Amino acid sequence: MENTIINETLEGLLNTINYTSDAPQALIDMGHIEARYLKDLKINVGNALKYESLSEKESALLALSVAINEKTKTLEYALLEKAKTAGASQEEILETYACVSLLNVNNVFYRFRHFTKKEYYQTTPAGIKMTLMGNPTMGKEFFELMSLGISSLNGCELCVNAHEESLIKMGTSQQRIYDAVRLFANIKGLTIFFD
Repeated sequence: MENTIINETLEGLLNTINYTSDAPQALIDMGHIEARYLKDLKINVGNALKYESLSEKESALLALSVAINEKTKTLEYALLEKAKTAGASQEEILETYACVSLLNVNNVFYRFRHFTKKEYYQTTPAGIKMTLMGNPTMGKEFFELMSLGISSLNGCELCVNAHEESLIKMGTSQQRIYDAVRLFANIKGLTIFFD
């Protein structure tokens, strides 16, 4: 009976993220050794992909951006299909990859500036082209939301504060921001189990 519950929990989790390959061994082992955490993971990820302040497509694209950022290819492929099923266009999907790439550039650079706090680095122009941010296919507000999440993952305090402030100025609710960051956190936790 216990194995049936564990298998149903694991299957439910994998269905939630549209994962159709064999389950990662670490997740299988987790079910047999620490089934409580597998159940929590299923609930947390399932809830994160259904927050009311985010559409199904937005949730799928945000989740995809986490998998891209964390370089978990098998999870990335599953979430890519989930995003397509949720109605994401090819342009929105490619823009998700571009956003993750651009934010990795910015996060490294602005963390350096923030950590060193030296006048020369603070006043010298960055010289980083960011035309994508000006008129993104997915819309400026959603691009900022994704940028905030990636910056949170990458630990760039300066970028997190800048994107959060920008979202507030655009009229984004704190609930939507909070839900997006919770989604990023839960999907980040899931990436531990994938290659």
